[in-house]
Amino acid sequence: MIAVIVAGVGVMVAIAIAVGIIDNVHARSWREVAAERRREWEARQPEYHGVDDHDAESWDEG
Repeated sequence: MIAVIVAGVGVMVAIAIAVGIIDNVHARSWREVAAERRREWEARQPEYHGVDDHDAESWDEG
């Protein structure tokens, strides 16, 4: 019974190591995909409509 538990824990450790290695290998490509998606998203966003310099004076009347 103890051998089965130890074997199960060993399999889980081996799977965790394999997943970590595979994730590390693919991390760069996923970062590139995310960066490209962010660039596309930013290109689709409207310009920021914040306070302009000439409007800032009107807020500082106080």
